Amino acid sequence: TVAGLRRAEPRAMAAVAAAGAAAGSKPLIRGVVFDMDGTLTVPCIDFAEMKRRAGVPANADILDTIESWEDVARREAAYAAIAEVEAEALQRMRVMPGCEQLCAELDARRVPRALITRNVRAGVRHFHDHHLTPTGLNMFSPAITRECEFEYKPSPAALLHICESWGIDPSEAVMVGDSYKDDVVCGNRAGTITVLLDFERRNGYTVDQFSGEERPTHVVSSLTDVAVLLREHYELQPAAAPHGLVLPTGDKT
Repeated sequence: TVAGLRRAEPRAMAAVAAAGAAAGSKPLIRGVVFDMDGTLTVPCIDFAEMKRRAGVPANADILDTIESWEDVARREAAYAAIAEVEAEALQRMRVMPGCEQLCAELDARRVPRALITRNVRAGVRHFHDHHLTPTGLNMFSPAITRECEFEYKPSPAALLHICESWGIDPSEAVMVGDSYKDDVVCGNRAGTITVLLDFERRNGYTVDQFSGEERPTHVVSSLTDVAVLLREHYELQPAAAPHGLVLPTGDKT
């Protein structure tokens, strides 16, 4: 048993097993999608301060609230405040333990990896340029930010787009993130396997405490646990990528 890996009860795992029946003894996975802040990187954004500067109530979703405002100048000022806090956080960005090893393992198996974040392109670029590519790893692709055309998580639009770009069914993908409200709901709405990252068990999450769209397939306490989970409970295979997509090895098909 892997420390920190809490699996769903048999009734929840039954759906996972059924999805992979056609692939043999293990469900088939052809792509993995990650959240960035708090998942691929150690949490470093002060969201309470961000909401304070943007003028958003502490208990409200910051992006949804700002988008609901009719005053254009007010929205622009709020987004400027968000960008300011995010820029400050870049200087404190650290890669989540186990990230490089997990990426390397997926790359070795030619399983594509992507990310969906509510952060901006500058944040993703900083992550790639300062923390990923210097280690010899390729960038996450696609890397979808809030500046892209898709609705924000928990909408499944971006995740479904990624699956389509990889040429895979959503049931052959995994969504990994630290938010049950955004990442898990996004994955469940899309029809993927969902993995909730409760870093170092700080929240003490278990699968059974959640229900409906917020219920993840698995709860783990580290990215190392994600690697073990995928290795032991799933069959990893390359995506049937369409022409022109850069796979993790850097090859093109």
